[in-house]
Amino acid sequence: MESQKKKIWWMLLSAVAVVGILFTSCNNDEDEVTMGNWTRMSDFDGTPRSDAFGFAIGTSGYLGTGYDGTDRLKDFWEYNTDKGYWIQKADFPGVARNGATAFAIGSKGYAGTGYDGDNKLNDFYEYNPANNTWTRKADFAGTARYAATGFGTDSRGYLGTGFDGNSQKDFYEYNPANNTWTKIISIGGQKRRDATSFVINGKGYVVSGLDNGAYLTDLYMYDPATGEWTKKRAINDATDENFDDEYTGIARISAVAFSIGSKAYLTTGSSSSLLSTLWEYDSATDLWKNLTDFEGTIRTEAVGFGIGNYGYVTSGRSNSYYLDDIWRLNPTEEYDSEN
Repeated sequence: MESQKKKIWWMLLSAVAVVGILFTSCNNDEDEVTMGNWTRMSDFDGTPRSDAFGFAIGTSGYLGTGYDGTDRLKDFWEYNTDKGYWIQKADFPGVARNGATAFAIGSKGYAGTGYDGDNKLNDFYEYNPANNTWTRKADFAGTARYAATGFGTDSRGYLGTGFDGNSQKDFYEYNPANNTWTKIISIGGQKRRDATSFVINGKGYVVSGLDNGAYLTDLYMYDPATGEWTKKRAINDATDENFDDEYTGIARISAVAFSIGSKAYLTTGSSSSLLSTLWEYDSATDLWKNLTDFEGTIRTEAVGFGIGNYGYVTSGRSNSYYLDDIWRLNPTEEYDSEN
């Protein structure tokens, strides 16, 4: 009898333990928080388009050129992030195009290269927001091309890779003080087109791209102080450690990237299909983390910029549908499904 009582007692204790585990598990699921909250802002006023260029100066984002499915464009727009409206500015002065590359250096914007439907281009222009004027500058020193990538620091701009009939890996530095281009060390790894760039703490980063039909799984950092590229951790599951187990979805082309403080954010674009995943890169640890997926229509060839504590994504193409919505990301805010 005593043995039977002990058996029943242990069965009850086991049942209580199982219930406790289930309860804890349920609570953990409920407490799990997804970071990164997207908010839809006032739509872009211009024609829906893809493959435009963009850059940010101060508290404003800028967007110009692109392709609307029928025509290449040369109009140019400013987005006022403080007040949330768009205003049309002076047209881009070169021929209408898509696939151009742009960046900001200090208080001015720069744009050039691209494709006009017949020709690959190497012309290059400076935009001054103080008086809303464009000025033609020295042509890009590399071969005429499109699908290149570029980034700007406080005093220099950098442009390279892309497609001139073949994929390339060369890189050039632009000095606005004397309007000159200088060839620098080429990016490491493979040649590439449609790569994505961002800047953190004065250093430029180039991620992924396409070469020989393969989506590249690398990340390179350029340090203007040393003039050298450094290969960072691969963006795939390349080790036996746990940190990169979920990295299989980072590699892509024609994505949007922007930096906020010491972190960068990569979203949209395509690999074997269109992508909406959002990845946060921490330059201090050289690690990536998955945040809330982009909440707009899934797309590629969009424009993005980081301003203050927010990132913005606008325009782009979802298959044959061209887009004009704009979304703001707060990466430190919890996901709100009702937003």
